[in-house]
Order: sequence, then C-alpha cells, then structure tokens
Amino acid sequence: MILLTHNRIQLALHELRCGDGTPLLLLHGLGEHSPARTPDSASAWTGPVYALDFTGHGQSTVPIGGGYTAEVLMADADTAVAHLGPSTIVGRGLGGYIAVLLAGARPALVRGAVIEDGPGSAGGGPAPTSQVLSTPVHTMKSPPDPFALYELSKDIRPPDYAANFARLAVQHSGLDVPLAVAARFRPAWLQAVADEAGVVECSVQAALELFSGARPTRSR
Repeated sequence: MILLTHNRIQLALHELRCGDGTPLLLLHGLGEHSPARTPDSASAWTGPVYALDFTGHGQSTVPIGGGYTAEVLMADADTAVAHLGPSTIVGRGLGGYIAVLLAGARPALVRGAVIEDGPGSAGGGPAPTSQVLSTPVHTMKSPPDPFALYELSKDIRPPDYAANFARLAVQHSGLDVPLAVAARFRPAWLQAVADEAGVVECSVQAALELFSGARPTRSR
C-alpha cells in the first residue's frame, strides 16, 4: 500500500497488479473500499492496476466533522493520478462521477475514463430540495465515515455541470473517445454525459480495450 498526502489526509493507494504501460486506476463507489484484487472486467489490462480509497473510506484518513463533496474526492483522485502519471480510470457509482470530473479537469493526464454501475451514482439528484437539517450519528468505529455516507448521498449532481466536464475531456484530451459509459442506471447527470459527442456506450471490457491503445489523435 502507498500512502499519499492530500492536505492533512493520508490516502491509501493499493497496487493490485504490476505491469508495463499505462496505469489503470480504480475508483470505488460510495461506502465501499478498494477491491483486494483486479476485477475480472479489467483482467485483460496489460499495465499496472491500482485502486484508491477515497477520504473516509477503506484505509484512508477519516476526517473530523465531515465536509465531504464530490470535488474533495476529485482532489483525492487527482493526487493519485499526479503520483501515477497519465492513467486510465474505471469508476463505480460515485467513483464514476468523480472520474468524469477528473477527466475534464485533467484531460492530459486521464487517458480514458469508464463509468460503471455502483453505489452513490445518483447523489442528491439534479437540484437542491427542501431537507430537514440533521447530523449523522457516529455509530461505526471504522470506515466508511457516516458523514461521508450522509453528505455524499445528498451531493447535488446538475446534468449541465457534469456535461461541461465531459465536454472539456472531449475537447482537450486529444483522444477521439475520452469517456465510456458502461452503467445501465442513468441518473440525469450520467445521461447528459452519455449524450455528449465523443462519449461512447459500451461494456467495461470493450472500453478498456479501446483505451489500452489510445493515443492522442487530435490537436488540442
């Protein structure tokens, strides 16, 4: 396990398999942690395979008092990619949303991102709603952090916000296809991403086969 420092947080980055070539980074869903081995869907990937525990999950630091947002987790993933170098990403549920944000924010470093089904995909929906203010009770002594489960399940996912990040990935990655949607469950934000030109819909295996030979083909 590799410990990466993001502000005061220690992030656990797990090497699941060694290899040569572009690293594959796995991002888990809400309330999950990194898998112990490479998933079958990524077994054909020839490069090294890593998995990141987000803040408040797995073996990463649990902060005091919450403060979780999708952008905080995007910074977690950005820290991992800064360590690994140009990488392909597979994200489950919430991890898929984070993968889209990072692909748009760091198009030169994300060499393709795949969104698959998993916990936390819908978040708090496309717009704010009237909610009763409440605070999660700490009933668990180990991750996942109850604050993470509560706050990230309420995190708003505007479709146009996600689509803008997808558009940035399409325009600036230099790849003909920088994003692939493998998820069947389509909250509004993910449907908006899937509708963008340059985004394909296919299985995880097909997407990784596509990205394994991906090279910049367009001028940025």
